[in-house]
Amino acid sequence: MTITVESRLVEAGRLETNEWNIDRLDVPAYLDRIDYGGALEPSSTVLIALHRAHATTIPFENLDIILGHGISLDIEDIQDKLLRGGRGGYCFEHNLLFSALLERAGFSVRRLVARVEPDKPGPRTHMVLNVTADGREWLADVGFGAALLEPVPLVDGVTVRQGDWAHGVTRELDGSWRLRTLGAEGWSDLYAFSSDPQRPNDYVVYNHYTSTYPGSPFVNQVVAMRVTPTERFTLRNHDLSTAFPDGSTHRRKLTDGGVLQALHEPFGITLDSADETTLVSFLQRKEPRP
Repeated sequence: MTITVESRLVEAGRLETNEWNIDRLDVPAYLDRIDYGGALEPSSTVLIALHRAHATTIPFENLDIILGHGISLDIEDIQDKLLRGGRGGYCFEHNLLFSALLERAGFSVRRLVARVEPDKPGPRTHMVLNVTADGREWLADVGFGAALLEPVPLVDGVTVRQGDWAHGVTRELDGSWRLRTLGAEGWSDLYAFSSDPQRPNDYVVYNHYTSTYPGSPFVNQVVAMRVTPTERFTLRNHDLSTAFPDGSTHRRKLTDGGVLQALHEPFGITLDSADETTLVSFLQRKEPRP
């Protein structure tokens, strides 16, 4: 499969470099990681399939912040971690990787930034993608924790079902968009974004804030998330919750060992013994558990 993938990309003229260093992406390793063996032409069918394969395989997690490793946005470091290292990442890592794959496959991609919980005063720190396929623009986002399984057409008022979950987008008077999700209490806004394209150094700034600012939600707690067509798993320190489309949630309080076990299943995250020791020490400082 490796030769076939690379030869098709070369024939399509998709190996040229750009400011995002997409030529350095190991496409065969990526496709192996997400267990994808389908087509790679820039169609909506392929976009949906690639998005779902990534979203259901590579988890969301912030562990390198807690472990003291920091978050690198270099494409080589991201793929070493997410593709070869048995790890997940957070929005910048996921969507920088996914956008590189999409561009290598011939899609037109604009990299954007969103404000999470848009009616609150927080900064814009979440990376999202605007992807063109079959003459239509789509919101693609494989890096928002337990959220989108598939991209959403950028059509005002559209509602889509993804497994048992429902999402939609609305357009504001200023031209910006809001991603919404349907829960037991009705629709709620997840984030808002404009169409202003970002540059690599913009994400360096956002990433520095998100990974180092004391008020960032990713600096002082362990976070891991994963979505399936029927469940959303969320780990915050010792608390593991499983949310269901009907609005019900099952919560468990974990031991330190239980956290390590949960990272392995259901999140599919692999840590070496040194990182496990560091993580347990962090958890003990936050809230000692047996």
